[in-house]
Amino acid sequence: MSVSRASGAATHQRPGDRRRTLPELLAGRARKMKLDPEREQKLRDSAVRLLRRQLNLSHLLLEVEGPPHKKLSLSQLIDRDSPKAHTGLSSSLIGSALRDQASQLGVPVAVLSSQVVASSIVQICEAGTEPSHGVLLDLEQRKKLSSLLEITQYLLAHSMFSRLSFCQEMWKVQNSLLLEAVWHLHKQNVVSLPELLESHADVQAVVAWLFRNLHGLCEQSEQMDTSCPQADIARAVLSDFVQLLVLKGFQTNSGLRGEAEPEHMPQVAVAVLQRMLASALEALAAGVQEESSAHRAARCWFSMLSGHTCSMISTDSPKSFFRHTLTQILTHKPVLKVSDAIQMQREWSFARTHPLLTSLYRRLFVVVSPEELVGHVQEVLETHEVNWQHVLSCVSALVICFPEARRLVTDWAARWLARAFEDFDLDSMVTVFLLVRQAALEGPSLFLSYADWFQASFGSARGLHGCSKKALVFLFKFLSDLVPFEAPHYLQVHILHPPLVPSKYRFLLTDYVSLARTRLADLKVSIENMGLYEDLSSPGDITEPHSQASQDVEKAIAVFEHTGRIPAAVMEASIFRRPYYVSHFLPALLTPRMLPRVPDGRAAFVEALKRADKIPPSLYATYRQACSAAEEKPAGPGMKADPSCAEGLLGPLTAALQELRAAMTDPAQYDAISARVAVISQRLSSALGLSEDDSSSEVTKVQLSVLVPKLEQREQKVVDLLLTSFCQNLMAASSFAPPDRQGSWAARFVTATCGHRLLPAVLTRLCQLLRHQGPSLSASHVLGLAALAVHLGEAGPAFSDVHVSPPAPARGLSIPDFFSSLLTCRTKESTLFCLRFCTAAISYSLCKFPSRSHDTWYSCLSPGLIKKFQFTVLRLFSEARDPLSWGDAASPPWRSLYPPPADWQQAALRLWRHRTFQELLKEKGFHLTYRDWLQLELEIRPDMDSLSDMDRRHFHHWAIHERFLPEPSAAGGCDGDLETACTVLVDTLLDFCHSSQSREHAEDSGLVLGGCTWNRDILSRLQEMVVDLEQGPAAPHGPSPAGGHFLFRIFRRRLQALASGWDVASRLQRQRELLMYRRILLGLPPSVLVSSPRAEQPAAPNCDEFFHLVNSELRNLYLHGGTLTHAVIVHFFRGLLNACLRCRDPSLAANLALTLCQTECPLVLTSALLWWPRLERELRCRWRCVPGPLPRELQRLHEAQRFAQSFLSPDAASPASPAPRPAWVSAAALYFAIQRAGEANRIGLEKLVCQGEELLVFLFFFSLMGLVSSHLTPHAADFLKAVGVCAEILGCLQERNVPWLQLFQLTETDAGLGRVLLRLAPDQHVRMLPLAFYSLLPYFDGDAPVREDTFLHVAVDMYLKLLALFVAGETSAASTLAARSQELQGQDDPVGLVTKARLFLLQSIPRCPRRSFSNMAELLATHGDCDPELRAALLSRWQATPNTGLSQEPRLF
Repeated sequence: MSVSRASGAATHQRPGDRRRTLPELLAGRARKMKLDPEREQKLRDSAVRLLRRQLNLSHLLLEVEGPPHKKLSLSQLIDRDSPKAHTGLSSSLIGSALRDQASQLGVPVAVLSSQVVASSIVQICEAGTEPSHGVLLDLEQRKKLSSLLEITQYLLAHSMFSRLSFCQEMWKVQNSLLLEAVWHLHKQNVVSLPELLESHADVQAVVAWLFRNLHGLCEQSEQMDTSCPQADIARAVLSDFVQLLVLKGFQTNSGLRGEAEPEHMPQVAVAVLQRMLASALEALAAGVQEESSAHRAARCWFSMLSGHTCSMISTDSPKSFFRHTLTQILTHKPVLKVSDAIQMQREWSFARTHPLLTSLYRRLFVVVSPEELVGHVQEVLETHEVNWQHVLSCVSALVICFPEARRLVTDWAARWLARAFEDFDLDSMVTVFLLVRQAALEGPSLFLSYADWFQASFGSARGLHGCSKKALVFLFKFLSDLVPFEAPHYLQVHILHPPLVPSKYRFLLTDYVSLARTRLADLKVSIENMGLYEDLSSPGDITEPHSQASQDVEKAIAVFEHTGRIPAAVMEASIFRRPYYVSHFLPALLTPRMLPRVPDGRAAFVEALKRADKIPPSLYATYRQACSAAEEKPAGPGMKADPSCAEGLLGPLTAALQELRAAMTDPAQYDAISARVAVISQRLSSALGLSEDDSSSEVTKVQLSVLVPKLEQREQKVVDLLLTSFCQNLMAASSFAPPDRQGSWAARFVTATCGHRLLPAVLTRLCQLLRHQGPSLSASHVLGLAALAVHLGEAGPAFSDVHVSPPAPARGLSIPDFFSSLLTCRTKESTLFCLRFCTAAISYSLCKFPSRSHDTWYSCLSPGLIKKFQFTVLRLFSEARDPLSWGDAASPPWRSLYPPPADWQQAALRLWRHRTFQELLKEKGFHLTYRDWLQLELEIRPDMDSLSDMDRRHFHHWAIHERFLPEPSAAGGCDGDLETACTVLVDTLLDFCHSSQSREHAEDSGLVLGGCTWNRDILSRLQEMVVDLEQGPAAPHGPSPAGGHFLFRIFRRRLQALASGWDVASRLQRQRELLMYRRILLGLPPSVLVSSPRAEQPAAPNCDEFFHLVNSELRNLYLHGGTLTHAVIVHFFRGLLNACLRCRDPSLAANLALTLCQTECPLVLTSALLWWPRLERELRCRWRCVPGPLPRELQRLHEAQRFAQSFLSPDAASPASPAPRPAWVSAAALYFAIQRAGEANRIGLEKLVCQGEELLVFLFFFSLMGLVSSHLTPHAADFLKAVGVCAEILGCLQERNVPWLQLFQLTETDAGLGRVLLRLAPDQHVRMLPLAFYSLLPYFDGDAPVREDTFLHVAVDMYLKLLALFVAGETSAASTLAARSQELQGQDDPVGLVTKARLFLLQSIPRCPRRSFSNMAELLATHGDCDPELRAALLSRWQATPNTGLSQEPRLF
């Protein structure tokens, strides 16, 4: 049956009957027939055969599509939403129709199908609503294309589709083709993009088409909302195209390609990627507007060039592509000359480079390693003409992004610099300078400054420029060529840090400096006004001197606060750049102001400069006067803030806070609380004067002074408003519900208000309130601030640490630890406030977070706060010390506090008995230990304590003996060991004395001893415990145990942990520690120093540990000219006599002990001689209980004292009687007598000629120690007196030809003399002997000393050691003394002394006998390099000597 026949039959129907379609006719026929599967299949086959023989395809499509068409179309077949569409036709039927039509036309069915599909795709692309330049389909187009692709895939599966023919048809209509349609063809495997691109013969046309569409896609995608589905499709299309182009264009492994791989696909891919990148770079170079289409396209394209996009490619293509991309960037339009780069490179730092370009650099750096990156950039510079702007901005990005870039760039520059001097290559030279300067622009934290690099490269003899004259000429020719283009700073660096040039080529440097100075003069820049810390990243090349000086001052103070030393740049400027230092730096530093009570960083820096004589006295005096005037001058009208202005700014914030409070009191408005807090956050920014950029939630570093917290007026008003509002809101909310049912308003309030950079101000105000005004706060204030502290601690991880100072050095504290540090227990008032605040904070936390784990408590509350609560409860309430009776665990402690006023005692005890709190105390971090208790108790000031003396003593005994002594060590106790309790107490006491609490306590109380104060009752408890140890059943009888007394074990352990050295910091730290040891020793029974011997044997009392402490440590305190203090000596002799009196023969025991003293600890005897007039009375008083005179050794001391008095007495007979033995004891007594006699000593010194040589030598040694002491003390009279005494004794020694040079060569191995004398003097005094030796130079007896064989060796040794002392700065005290004292104007300072000593040696060497040069080799081998001229003189004299001992000269020199 044909279609025409069916039409004719339909015309004979009755009027009103509609014409039925072929499917309806078939359907009616089917209803009349019975369902038979076999018959149905036969009927289907017959129908198909009939249609194939009789079907007219055009008429069939016309019937399906509606109106007649002249050409074959599938548009109605794929238009599923059209009412005229017929969905019953299957793909098989369409395939059959296409096959029949192709048979009639005589063309292959695949060609016909390709034409039909191509035509349909064009119709779909043209049917959209997007503008003509669009590249994406709309929703309707995408649906139609999906249907068409289903049919096409059927055709492909049955070999009825030709890809090549299809591609040719597509290129004929390329202008109508949308890129998304091509992407769908590629994704659905209809035609891949490589096939489509390869099918076009014209490569340039293909590149142009693909570039145009990709560029349009980038523009279009950036205009879309990121949440739009179109945006996701655009990103997917672009990402797939980029991956494909990268893979095909940069596939390095040719084996991966198939046999049918397109030939020019890599060329197309590379060309398209290059054009896209070039277009983006040109847009950035042209400076297009941010919202322009070119800028959007560049931003989109750069976002695609990331490691994430290319990470799906498993080959090496991404790395090759990124290397190629970097090469293209570095070589893009190289139009800038080197001279332009020199002048403009400041503008190409990382911060000033376009953000899109820096983001592209970072994306490229992800795939390429730093070493590969540096190597690749180096290769590009060697083989291409480059765009210097891109090269240098890439170097900046490299320095910023890679930590190892500093090393890589430095090594890179060193290699190129070596190449430049090797080949005298100017290109390499200028490249090195550009690279180093660019890296230096990013700051000293990332790369060394240009000045440091230039000085390191050319400022020493090891520089590459010093190898020949040609190299020097090359360097200065290069620098001279740069002068017209240089920034002033670089010229200043070259002048201030010039290359090291041999003297014969000095003219090269002079010519360059003259040229550079002329250029600076043309630029009106003064070389003297160059700043100390030039900022090369600043916008301008020239900074005003006063502005630069202010920046230098701030940076110098920051360096000083960090290191504690005057910065080297300041020291250099004070010497080598005096005009800038005096005219600009010091005036900027010494700006008059109100000086803080506790010196801040600026004040400490000023004082350090003053001590170093770096501030002229007149300028410093003027500065102090101006500061005093500023403190006395009242604030003028101009200094007061306008209250109306402040009220105007705070009005909106106040209104917002009132609205929040109204919402808190109305349960119906609870849902609006979050919105109210958001309004407060917004208005808070306005009240603080912050812009939108400043009002971020990022919190800056919090640093404040605990002792003197200060706030600006506006900040304090804002913070007071917030704190008041929080307290009121908490009270209002608590009136309706307990804290655990109040929601999260408090946490949101804290986050919103403390995230506007207001945290420092909030914490400063809380410091003022809690630390300084706590006892005066009302109950509601305490509750509110305690809750605020809890929520601030809860949000602590989002905030930075708090750095508090002074008195402690700046240290970081978490927010909870900071609040704990604000609570003190020194006085009655502060202890009660600490109890109130701790009770409120802990109770609020227990109620607010009832179900949280104990770990969460660490973030909300500090363990220190919980320990202080335990301490105050146990201290104030005796009932808390009784065995615990559990309280009502179900009743939250908060009920005892609200509504205020609260009964704080009952609330504290109720919290103490709460089961949850007691379970919390089982945590190790929250449990109060014995050490914690001691630290808190040491802070108590007994005169202002809430406990009476008796109550405090009872509390101490309970805490030590009943609470902590029996407690196991795992719980912070002492395991029942009394010695352990004493050890912990002493350790804690010493630690406390070094802590900030001790210094602050000392400042408050005004009682300072040894640098700190403490609760004196704790020392009393230690005394009692030590006595219990000595008298207890386990007390040792006789010698101390092997480990020694526990106290000396503590001292040894702590001293070993201290830093050792001769620097000032180490010595002061050690002295402070020793002063504390001395104070503790003097507070304990004397028996600690001396233990009794066993009663059954005649032995000396054991003083070994005390002797060791004296010899190793106390000897170096030299508080009284190298002797022990009176208190220490008296304490020792009390212990010694007490121990002797318990012996069977007290006199024998005393004699044995003092005889041992002469060899093991002679300093004890010399110190006893110093204090003998006061010491003798007490000794005789204590010895009265023993029949007979004083022990023989004590009588020796008495005889030595009498000898000294009679020797200096003008009435004594002449010659004087011989000195008692031992001679050094008599010499010590005589020296102390001379010191006490003052100017009258010359009468007695004339009698020295009659005394023995041994006495004279020992007396000269003591006088030398006195001379050294006078160098270390700022008293000119002492120095002149010491010099006079030494000169008198030296003259006597020289007159009698007594050998005295041995005193300057003492060693511990010397039998007798060296061993004794070295234990009588501090180590510092022995080190300073060279200063004393050459201070006596004018008193040497002509050439007599020179003629001695040992003189030259001693003199050279003393000179070399004097040089070492001078270089180490240990002669600074003598320098200060000579500079400030008018009486010493004729004396030499250390510099003059060194000069005179050197001249003396140079003049003496020729006059010394040949025997003097023996043993000189070892001396010169050790220190000979200190003075080359002296070394040469000694060598010359030695070489002129026929028989010498310096046979190893080649090994030494």
